[in-house]
Amino acid sequence: MGGLDNTIINTALPAIISDLHGIELIGWIVAVFLLGTAVSTPLWSKLGEHIGNKKSYQLAASFFVIGSFLQGMSPNIIFLICARTLMGIGNGGMISLPYIIYARMYSNPRKRMQVLGFVSASYSMATIIGPLVGGYIVDTFSWHWVFYLNVPIGLISIFFVQMYYRMEEQKHQTSPVDYAGAALMTVGLVALLTGIEFIGTVNWLIVAGLTGFAVIVLIIMFRNEDRVTDPIIPSRLFRNRPLMIDFALFTLIWGAFIGFLIYSPMWAQGLLGTSALIGGATQIPGSVTDFLGSGTVAPMRRFLTPQRVVAVGILTLIISFALLVFAGVKTPYWILLIAGAFEGFGNGACFNELQIKVQQDADMQDVPIATSFSFLIRMLSQTFTASIFGIILNHALKNGVIQSGGRITMQMMNKLSDATNIGGLPQNLIPQMRAILFNGLHNIMVLSLGLMLISLAINVWAQKLEHEKYQLKNSEAAQTTEN
Repeated sequence: MGGLDNTIINTALPAIISDLHGIELIGWIVAVFLLGTAVSTPLWSKLGEHIGNKKSYQLAASFFVIGSFLQGMSPNIIFLICARTLMGIGNGGMISLPYIIYARMYSNPRKRMQVLGFVSASYSMATIIGPLVGGYIVDTFSWHWVFYLNVPIGLISIFFVQMYYRMEEQKHQTSPVDYAGAALMTVGLVALLTGIEFIGTVNWLIVAGLTGFAVIVLIIMFRNEDRVTDPIIPSRLFRNRPLMIDFALFTLIWGAFIGFLIYSPMWAQGLLGTSALIGGATQIPGSVTDFLGSGTVAPMRRFLTPQRVVAVGILTLIISFALLVFAGVKTPYWILLIAGAFEGFGNGACFNELQIKVQQDADMQDVPIATSFSFLIRMLSQTFTASIFGIILNHALKNGVIQSGGRITMQMMNKLSDATNIGGLPQNLIPQMRAILFNGLHNIMVLSLGLMLISLAINVWAQKLEHEKYQLKNSEAAQTTEN
């Protein structure tokens, strides 16, 4: 369901914003889903400790299904955004709880890497099907049906988990639930990310007020966490340097990754004039190579250190974004496919290795919360960067409309990204409109490339620390042998 939705929504976005006239709110469509996912992720892991991962997963899937159904019924962009928030809350449990279960089922890291390769295969298959099915549905029926598709799949998922998931759950937590910490975290994150989303659209005093309020609430939350028995986010996580490096790399890599995921279909449809089906197909090479990248992690670990495996993934992601940074308005479609292939391999390799590293670098008692927190920071990063990318695109569109002297309107720009409506636009203005859209998309790819270069710098530093650690370990082992 996650793989289908991630690719189908990106394929359907041009049709949605064209039908509901919401290109200015495109950032919200993506951001609220990620926000709901981010805020709920650590809460689902705690709920799993109290009522069991099985029940928690089924409840999360129910939220996902209800949110999907309501999105399909959306009469306007605001209703769709609210329904997508509910869906995001369910998604927080759907993406994090299974990985907590994998850590319990497969204690051997190499075996777990192999298992995550199979997990990536199922996800990749869904993301390959997603653009094709989504594009076909949008072109043949309407965008509403891409959301209804999740309903039967979600119900089947809940049923299968009830019937076949028989693993004995660990003893449930009996310590008091940290309701205050959960409430403070939710309020703080929502205020922070709402402030970020408002940048460029409302008075800066409102943005500063929301951001300041969020910072105060989060500070109160972390002080409260030190006094409770079972904190939502233990402060000891932040004193673990290897773990913090893992989190930093997750933040930067997934912040950049969302740029390609959201805007490559728009690049194909808006600049090259492809259909929704062909635009969505830009995700297919990445879906295939994501599986390949994930599957090569275990073999690479036989002769490379963990951080060098991550470096391989980062370098392929840099190639992907560099291709798009140096591309032009009339760049051929196959360049998008090649960029997608590099992006998928790098993403698969980085995710598999970093997810295992998080669970290895965390203390045994912190594996569930460290796992869910790694998903939290990924979602926070994607929410933040999706908001920034939306601001960058809107800024470019507004400037282009203003500079056109009234010949081009924002409503016309809404229609540009939907091939079914492009025939109704003035043909002599389409090249100029595409140049405006390209300016926004190019700036997004430049920022994504910058984030990847920063992640490479951190990775190089982490490789040095890793080398020093292994040298110290070997030295201690040699001294022990001599003694």
